[in-house]
Amino acid sequence: MPLLTSILILLVASRLLGQLMVRLKQPALVGEIFAGILLGPAILKWIEPNKALEAISELSVFLIVVAAGLEMELGEVVKSIKGRGFIAAMLGFLIPLGGGLIIGSLAGLDSIRTFFLGLCMSITALPVTVQILSSFNLLQSRIANFSIATSILNDILGLLCLGIILDRQDLSGANGLLPLVTSVLKTSFKISMFAVMVFVTNRAIQWATHRTKSAEMFIKKFEDLFGREAIFGVAIIFVLFFGVMSENLGSHFIIGAFFGALLLSRDVFGTSVFSDLKNTVVSLTSGFLGPVFFAYIGLSFSGKAFSHPMLIIGVLAASVITKLLGGYLGGRLLRMSQREALGAGIILNGRGIMELVVANIAYQKELIDQSLFSTLVIMGIFTTVITPILFAKTNLGSTLRPRV
Repeated sequence: MPLLTSILILLVASRLLGQLMVRLKQPALVGEIFAGILLGPAILKWIEPNKALEAISELSVFLIVVAAGLEMELGEVVKSIKGRGFIAAMLGFLIPLGGGLIIGSLAGLDSIRTFFLGLCMSITALPVTVQILSSFNLLQSRIANFSIATSILNDILGLLCLGIILDRQDLSGANGLLPLVTSVLKTSFKISMFAVMVFVTNRAIQWATHRTKSAEMFIKKFEDLFGREAIFGVAIIFVLFFGVMSENLGSHFIIGAFFGALLLSRDVFGTSVFSDLKNTVVSLTSGFLGPVFFAYIGLSFSGKAFSHPMLIIGVLAASVITKLLGGYLGGRLLRMSQREALGAGIILNGRGIMELVVANIAYQKELIDQSLFSTLVIMGIFTTVITPILFAKTNLGSTLRPRV
């Protein structure tokens, strides 16, 4: 089937099923993935995964991560993981990670696949978290502070772990302590270099934006000379630069793109220009590339996952229980009530976009097989679907106190 025809069919089907899920009060990505499963080799066999669609999928991942980075601010990320907040957020990451490692070991998976199972179980989707909190009018509550901070830290740790394991892949055939130590030191050095680059760039941006008149004049002159649409191009070039640097340092481009987008803020462009920039990225992502990406994930889905039903049951049970436990213990550590802490655990259970992005990268890099990839897709869909349902049925929204 010609590429444009495939894209047309995928886009129409994913948008229709995505809107159906929205009307059923579920995330659109669930319907978009179902569209790919329906059209792909698993059911109708109309569209096969291919290199061209894979390339579009990578572009989609790039813009999805950029959109996520533009929703956050580096200062808020740093602030959210200080003191007890860091320990509490780490519980929400480490407990599911440990649960995934246990399930992987019991299932007889090798170390790489076991690690990716744990990593995907430990991630929380920030967009899903914000969407649930917003739908219950809880964005100004104590639970929002903790849930959003934990989601941010989980995603950052997930991306950093992804970078480490991709670097370690080059030495996967080496045995002994020396290659392991070499890999750890090499990865640590690369991460340090990238961290320094982010820190220096952030300081330079802060210095420039504090000179308000100069920054505003520069943006205004640039806009008058090249047009407002050129600002989008400059922002993408900036983020691509960080993605390329991250890739050259041995990590995946997604890590650099995330931090590059994180450095961009309203202070850099001004409120009006920044809003236009974010709206453009979100429109491209949500309206076109995002649905195609999630539909492509559905195309890669295989019924082989169901040949290991006990693994699926174990993964689903562990993914829900460990996130509930991690969120609950973290909330209690921050002196939340039992109901607030339980609500935090429920909200953190939704994995959504980031888990599917990490799973897709691992599958494309041949670090996990199609069976485990399909299992991770099932987990992503299941946990994303049940999170708002479970939260609504507990009526926790009516009991939560505003944050102070």
